[in-house]
Amino acid sequence: MARPRAAGLCLAILCAVSLLATTPAAAAPEGTLTFALHFSPVTRWLDPAEGESTITPFLLLYALHDGLLKPMPGSGTAPSLAESWSMSKDGLSAEFILRPGIKFHNGEPITSDDVKFSFERYRGGAAKILKDTVKEIQLLGPNRLRFVLKEPWPDFPAFYGTFVASAGWVVPRKYVERVGEEGFRKAPIGAGPYKFVSFNPGVELVLEAFEGYWRKTPSIKRLVFRSLPDETTRAAALKSGEVDVAFLLSGPTAEDIRRTPGLRLVAPLLGIFWLDFPDQWDPKSPWADRRVRLAASLAIDRQALSQAETLGLSRPTGSLVPRDFEFALPIDAPAHDPRRARQLLAEAGHPNGFDGGEMTPFPPYNSMGETIVGWLQAVGIRTRMRTLERGAFMTSWREKKLHGVVLTVTGVSGNAATRLESFVTKNGAFAFGALPEVDDLFRRQAREMDRKKREALLFQMQRILNEQATQAPVYHLGFPTGLGPRVEDILAHAIPGFYMSPYEDLKLKKP
Repeated sequence: MARPRAAGLCLAILCAVSLLATTPAAAAPEGTLTFALHFSPVTRWLDPAEGESTITPFLLLYALHDGLLKPMPGSGTAPSLAESWSMSKDGLSAEFILRPGIKFHNGEPITSDDVKFSFERYRGGAAKILKDTVKEIQLLGPNRLRFVLKEPWPDFPAFYGTFVASAGWVVPRKYVERVGEEGFRKAPIGAGPYKFVSFNPGVELVLEAFEGYWRKTPSIKRLVFRSLPDETTRAAALKSGEVDVAFLLSGPTAEDIRRTPGLRLVAPLLGIFWLDFPDQWDPKSPWADRRVRLAASLAIDRQALSQAETLGLSRPTGSLVPRDFEFALPIDAPAHDPRRARQLLAEAGHPNGFDGGEMTPFPPYNSMGETIVGWLQAVGIRTRMRTLERGAFMTSWREKKLHGVVLTVTGVSGNAATRLESFVTKNGAFAFGALPEVDDLFRRQAREMDRKKREALLFQMQRILNEQATQAPVYHLGFPTGLGPRVEDILAHAIPGFYMSPYEDLKLKKP
């Protein structure tokens, strides 16, 4: 009887081997995808602890790191390192369960202790509101933890699990403590689809596929982010095949790429541009008069600017909040009306105009800034261009060192509350000042559990900002991006408000 059983076992083994031989193995990553960046990354943007509540650092963080929750195709807040999560009915706590077997790039397991450490280490743009509201983090096991809040806060997942903040993006505690803060920034270890290879500031960042990524192994072996701040240089590199994706191609340059055989142009909707007036909070400044701020807004021809800068792909708006956001109050852009602008300036005591100080545009949107300088000049507001490199601009903005007029943009995601917090509330990371009634409305809506009541509070808040012209919204940016012939697709609209689909989903065409 032993022989037939042995024969059967051998046959089973042979069948299994045959089946394995005919089943295709998962293809190993291959090839290199090169991006031409419109800015020069700085070292701190490789560290989630430094996330500045703007979309720019997430272009790099999304490849190198991973969060408990993050925006994904089809969801603004999707479980990632968290297998599941839930908010308590009273809004006072949130519980997370980590996926089994997930690891950092150095092979260390990701634990709830790493999650707690990463949150406590976070010092980015939304640090104050998060840390003022989180009472404690309870470790319930190696893969389970609970955030306990000081008061009901329905927006906790919107701040913690979107592009509002990177406090939920997890780094390895043991590694950080071993190499120190500076050592981590020089050689970051993450949990994302790509791992760090090298970074030459001002030149390029190189990442390599992490084959142990929990979601799937990326199909592309290497990603190279090359710093090419000059637009014509980016376009030339795309045409020559030196790069595969070129970000931010405006006006004639974008049109040339669109007409070039073998190249394509896509335009995801990213952030909203606006003019901010830092000196409006100084009662002695001309900018303290609402009529002056409104005059500056009426001086702008938003549709003409969209056509000149983005081939008409940007959408003029009267609000900092995109229309498709939850709790957004739709506000149309004011019409271009230079005659009314001059009249308002005269009513405010400036019939011959006035010196409006510096105009500092968000880098590298200098041509946009120059155009607006011309429109302001035409109605009597005289400003002087001041250009900065992206990292220096972000530092000056956050440290409240800018004056005059600031042309800026934000891609902060979430909802109306998360979009506005950084820019119009007293404790906002980039707010130069705040209206007391706006601050009060923000505090009230933050703890309001009834959705309809909360919506009413946020609508009221947006109406006040519009009526007082504390900012001059310009347009929702259509971000022209050139694609080379080797790129299958970057799915530019896969994740609303982001540049493309998840990096692990990107593919190169077969030769």
